[in-house]
Amino acid sequence: MNKKILTAALLGGLAFAQAASAQEFDDRWYLTGSAGFNFQDSDRTTNDAPFVSLGLGKFISPNWSLDGELNYQNPNFDANQDLNWSQYGASLDLRRHFVQEGRGWNPYLLFGLGYQKSEEEFAAVDANGPRERKDGNFAAKLGAGLQTTFDKRVAVRAEVAYRADFDDKSVAAPSEDWFGDVLASVGVVIPLGPAPVAAVPAPAPVAPSCADLDDDGDGVNNCDDKCPDSQPGQTIGPDGCPVPVSIDLKGVNFDFDKANLRPDAVAILSEASQILTRYPDLKVEVAGHTDSKGSDEYNQKLSERRATAVYNYLTSNGVAASRLQGPVGYGESRPIAPNTNADGSDNPEGRAKNRRTELNVQN
Repeated sequence: MNKKILTAALLGGLAFAQAASAQEFDDRWYLTGSAGFNFQDSDRTTNDAPFVSLGLGKFISPNWSLDGELNYQNPNFDANQDLNWSQYGASLDLRRHFVQEGRGWNPYLLFGLGYQKSEEEFAAVDANGPRERKDGNFAAKLGAGLQTTFDKRVAVRAEVAYRADFDDKSVAAPSEDWFGDVLASVGVVIPLGPAPVAAVPAPAPVAPSCADLDDDGDGVNNCDDKCPDSQPGQTIGPDGCPVPVSIDLKGVNFDFDKANLRPDAVAILSEASQILTRYPDLKVEVAGHTDSKGSDEYNQKLSERRATAVYNYLTSNGVAASRLQGPVGYGESRPIAPNTNADGSDNPEGRAKNRRTELNVQN
């Protein structure tokens, strides 16, 4: 008997260990009720009899359920129908369900441990009437069955189990240490409470629009950025491209000792106006320069007049004065070419380059 008890306990322990599965499942408590037939061990010398059971349980994982159950049966003795024999008990039943999506009936295996109490009448040797034995003992159960899902309000369960009743004090069968009964039943499983609502998956994150991104951090979004690899510190136009720090007005040169715009300079200044219109946030300094001929004071005033000529042209052609600093004259202080050759002779070509006006970007 001890080996049987140990084996049953081991099976129950293994089943509980496998029950730790963290998945989503219907874990509502449920009530159970069943009725069936108890095919008694012949050694009991009792008749087969119907039995009923009531229980409470729940699924502890998607494939395992645990029920607490009460049972009752009242068979009579074969030899003497006037002697009553009843049995009732409680058990803790673990079921391993083999659930398959879309299948209405799913099989399961049953492992149970419990306590059964027997009330056995037996004939007395005197005239005082029958006497009664009341005794409780350990019981183990092993079985299989089919159960419907909880798709409908009530699930149905059909089951066959073998119950080992370790009753070693039977008066009718004093030589027996335990009895094996077969239990066949049909029952219902009634969930308590509303069915769980499946969690609605969070919407997939929306990929950010290029209008919300600025990969190179130049202040121009990716949609409009035509130069996505601009570097920190560069002056950036509205198209995301670096703008020149100085808009070189090559060709806007002046005749010697003159501050009037030559006809060939108008086309160049027109292009400069277009650049400034294309970059409305750009602010520039209008700077005039001279060569080294003449005194410093005279060249300073001449450079200012040249800067003023360019300034007046730009403002009269749509460039707001608020975007222009100056006009500023630098005289002969900032040559871009030598005014004289290495031997000290005059360098007319260099002096011509120095007679110029520049637009220097300020932002």
